[in-house]
Amino acid sequence: MVSEYAMASSRVLLIDDDVELLRQMTGAFVSAGYEVQAAPDGQAGLARFLAAPTDLVVTDIIMPNREGIETIVALKKASPSVRILAISGGYRVGPADFLDLARHVGADGVLAKPFRPSDLIKLAAQLLGRRRVAQPA
Repeated sequence: MVSEYAMASSRVLLIDDDVELLRQMTGAFVSAGYEVQAAPDGQAGLARFLAAPTDLVVTDIIMPNREGIETIVALKKASPSVRILAISGGYRVGPADFLDLARHVGADGVLAKPFRPSDLIKLAAQLLGRRRVAQPA
């Protein structure tokens, strides 16, 4: 499958404790031409990023071991230029509350769960400054 966005082998790190969502996001990014790493929580995600930095990090907010807000702050401290996309379902408070806080501490973009994989890829491409290109016939 050829993506409708030019990717030029961008590297992305996905951080989420929902195994099924992590699998779906990984598939969407791989299909779009990205090189993907994945982590089940913020602690593992930060360690993977420090070992092999990526162009974009997509992180959930509510996770065990190191939640997303703390992860965003640590990522931006380690690499101020990394692009970060925060995702959240919100749980007991609305996702907008968590996502507003994520943007305040350094997320470059936010997306409320549930979302369509195509919306995730489109927003990632925008954050990375990718231009839409025509799909081959």
